[in-house]
Amino acid sequence: MIEQDKLTKINLYDRLNAAFVSLITPEMSWLNNIRRQNSYPTQPTLKKPFDMPLEFISIDGVKIRMAKSIIDPQNKETIVLLSAFPHTIIAYSPIWEALKKDYNLYTYDLPGFGGSETKSEYMSFAFQGGFLKTFLAHFDIEDSHLVAPDVGMASALSYVINHENKIKSMMIGDGPAALPTIEPSIMKKMVYSGFWRVMFVIAGSGALIESAKNLGNVQYVPNEYEISDYKKSHKGKVANCMQWFKKYPEALKDIDRSLKDIQIPTKIFWGEHEAILDKKNGENLNDRLPNSKLEIFENCGHFVYQDDYPRFIRLIQSWVEKHKSL
Repeated sequence: MIEQDKLTKINLYDRLNAAFVSLITPEMSWLNNIRRQNSYPTQPTLKKPFDMPLEFISIDGVKIRMAKSIIDPQNKETIVLLSAFPHTIIAYSPIWEALKKDYNLYTYDLPGFGGSETKSEYMSFAFQGGFLKTFLAHFDIEDSHLVAPDVGMASALSYVINHENKIKSMMIGDGPAALPTIEPSIMKKMVYSGFWRVMFVIAGSGALIESAKNLGNVQYVPNEYEISDYKKSHKGKVANCMQWFKKYPEALKDIDRSLKDIQIPTKIFWGEHEAILDKKNGENLNDRLPNSKLEIFENCGHFVYQDDYPRFIRLIQSWVEKHKSL
């Protein structure tokens, strides 16, 4: 169940720090124009998240927060959803609610992110890919479909590149993969500047969550339960999260050199108004993968699975049905 009491709110300190990030982010002006065109509301899109069966478990000594919904492991398709940063698996609640009637579902906060425990050794593409292998083995998941935005995308690609697998298909997007990358200003700060990584740590999880909303959503307005969960879940973890971005350039080289070998059917999704990793990265990735299709989500920002979650649900349904017999 999603905890709905003792909510943690975005406070004045968070808002001031997020406002400063906006001031030094050139992309904010056109994002704000898009929001004005959308009559971006002040009220949340959903009053509260749909319930998800959240639980904490330890797998090979790594404590994670996850959810699962199993209806028929033999005859129904299995979908594994990997978390994005700085969201948590709570962000999947409307997607979960729509899919749970027809599919076996698993999701977890990546180690070091969200509600899962953090350690410095977790903060690499390679560890996350290896942990996905461990997670699938723990639950005896063999033939499945991966849904992996943002940091989850790097985890999924590291897994399929470096480990034997029986993945039927992937749906990935708005994350790192192909070189050369086109990185708007906020990504450059996190990846290439030790000074700015320290500043994000000092600002804390609340400013991070508020800034992510400002930069990543042009339609969807998170509700107070989502915001509370994101902020509480990342409290004390921002420093380790920044280590993932510090290691990003070298880790990306390992992914890039192996893209041509990935034969798994892959749907690439990207937001038209992407301000964290430009949509040209999706186009580049689509050119490099031998068995992929690109779908640009018009009028969406970085978090396409939120900004147009009804369309994202349809994407998952159609893609899984198309590839379930492979």
